[in-house]
Amino acid sequence: MLSRTADHLFWMARYMERAENTARMLDVNYQTSLLPQSAAMAEQGWRGLLSISELTSSFSRKHAQVSAGDVMDFMVRDETNPSSIVACLRAARENARAVRGALTTEVWETQNQTWLEFNRRLEEGAFERDPATTFEWVKFRSHLSRGVTLGTMLQDEALHFLRIGSFLERADNTARLLDVKFQALAGGEDFGPGAAKEGQEVDFYHWSAILRSVSGFEIYRKVYRNVIHPEKVAELLILRPDMPRSLAGCMNDLLANLERVANQHSSETLRRAGRLRSDLQYGRIDEILATGLHAFLTEFLDRVNDLGIGISRDFLVPMAA
Repeated sequence: MLSRTADHLFWMARYMERAENTARMLDVNYQTSLLPQSAAMAEQGWRGLLSISELTSSFSRKHAQVSAGDVMDFMVRDETNPSSIVACLRAARENARAVRGALTTEVWETQNQTWLEFNRRLEEGAFERDPATTFEWVKFRSHLSRGVTLGTMLQDEALHFLRIGSFLERADNTARLLDVKFQALAGGEDFGPGAAKEGQEVDFYHWSAILRSVSGFEIYRKVYRNVIHPEKVAELLILRPDMPRSLAGCMNDLLANLERVANQHSSETLRRAGRLRSDLQYGRIDEILATGLHAFLTEFLDRVNDLGIGISRDFLVPMAA
């Protein structure tokens, strides 16, 4: 496969996954902001959302204060923000158009219709009337895109590069979400064994919001059959390989697809991906918390970023003659 084609497929999947992840985070933050809380706490939640996506500085250049309306507008419909939902859906559609011949008709039509329909919804004011419905729509279209891709495409290199892009983006997002949210709920301190002090009442709804943002609330209740404990939330979203959006689950699928497209240049990237997967496979949550969750997640994000660079070097950038 031409590296140019692989690059477009990889980024088409990443942008679609990023649009879904942004919708998930906005939806949960919007629902949480409706709960009884102080204005300062509500603002902290929106600031945390900008921090997860590394948009704090770019947002500050356009807005003097952080408010729910400005943050949602910036992350949904601001085309100058490359991580906004509208920008991500446009980029996914443009990457799909560039490799139209590598996609089935169903995959292309799903991407194109998503882009056109989202713009129509914005023009008609559907987002302003009901933000939650718009977020659910974006999530549904991402699910549809993923399902059509798996259900209609040949299981060849094109599909593998799509999957690599999806799982790399998902792992990055889950780690960012965990890092910011756990620090916020631990009072700004690193989350470790002593973070939840005796007598400190942690809001059930905020912990459940973290789980809901990755479709993990029902899974948590099925697996642990207990009230929500922060340590168990971390374990589920980091180490459980059967949790679809966990770090372990993402790395298992990422490595499996990387192995299927391996070439003579990719041995080091495969080694690093395998080592990261092994660290998660044989890790224990008590050991992670003992060394500090923030340190663990920061290192994980660095290693995922390094993997992205390696994948780009080995597969997506034309080799020098």
